[in-house]
Amino acid sequence: MEENKRRVGTVSRGIRCPIIRQGDDLAAIVADSVIEAADCEGFELRDRDVISVTESVVARAQGNYATVDDIAADVRAKFADATIGVIFPILSRNRFSICLKGIAKAAKKIVLMLSWPTDEVGNSLLSMDQIDEAGLNPYSDVMTLARYRELFGVNKLEFTGVDYVGFYEDLIKSCGAEVEIIFANQAKTILQYTDCVLTCDIHTRARTKRILKAAGARIVLGLDDLMTAPVNGSGYNESYGLLGSNKATEESVKLFPRECMPVVTAIQERVLKATGKHVEVMVYGDGAFKDPKGKIWELADPVVSPAFTEGLLGTPNELKLKYLADNDYKELSGEALKAAISASIRKKDGSSLVGNMAAQGTTPRQLTDLIGSLCDLTSGSGDKGTPVVLVQGYFDNYTND
Repeated sequence: MEENKRRVGTVSRGIRCPIIRQGDDLAAIVADSVIEAADCEGFELRDRDVISVTESVVARAQGNYATVDDIAADVRAKFADATIGVIFPILSRNRFSICLKGIAKAAKKIVLMLSWPTDEVGNSLLSMDQIDEAGLNPYSDVMTLARYRELFGVNKLEFTGVDYVGFYEDLIKSCGAEVEIIFANQAKTILQYTDCVLTCDIHTRARTKRILKAAGARIVLGLDDLMTAPVNGSGYNESYGLLGSNKATEESVKLFPRECMPVVTAIQERVLKATGKHVEVMVYGDGAFKDPKGKIWELADPVVSPAFTEGLLGTPNELKLKYLADNDYKELSGEALKAAISASIRKKDGSSLVGNMAAQGTTPRQLTDLIGSLCDLTSGSGDKGTPVVLVQGYFDNYTND
């Protein structure tokens, strides 16, 4: 074995931290936790290491919360006493149920329009086999709740065991509002019931709003238009509103964090001062990946990363080693092959490799989406106690020792 040669590429480490509370100096806690982990575990920080902080602890340190009553007050101010068409929500107790409770407390009547066979992020109300067997077309057909129950009965999500149709219906009624549930995938369908619409989709919201406004809706708002300013001293998010929020208690949500750039720059500066290393820093939420069994696309946040340092801009610019080995250098092996591939990598001048055959099959995604997904999988969503993830060697390649 060659001496002084690295045998490890990218490493992702979950960093244990104290429990973060409102008002804590998050930048100090994160920087100190990473430096202490390096000392304790015997690894060194390097330039261009990436320190990633989950959005949850950023919001918690900021105290960025809103209650059901805060949400209700904002909805009431923006919709008055109109019947509200609540369309395209995701099926999630964590992500939407408390928001729905606030909406329902403000409304006399809600027409809840659910997309089918799945919600936007892949939670399944029905399977395509069920739909085929019933002879329906989800792109054009509209079902009432009675028709849905007649054809399909009660359908519980595989991983949660919850019948979200019944759960949302009961939740709305428990808040004193009347509810009518329909199943449709065309945004304009809701205008047959009301011209005041709250669209709850995440990544398709701009298109949905455009379609509704063009079709003559009187009020069109999204979750990103609620809680964009403080209500009775609450938290808020001027860019995303209720999007990216999570259940905190039965009566409150933790909002997506705001003003994150000062956090990432402060962490970067603290680490530089303490170690002399120029690290990159980002805040991350949900990763962007799809579960092959449950078919759920993880990204329920409006973005993977709401803030990051300048070195994380852009996309990877990589060559596919197996392409080089199987094509350009198929006659070579051993040290000769290694040398030829290394030379090709070193010849990269930083210009885009788009269209270069040797780059085909590499992942043309934003760095923050890729790294954020890695960090989300590393930190998990349960009891690991690692809200900070240190990624090392991500920007290295085959030639780096």
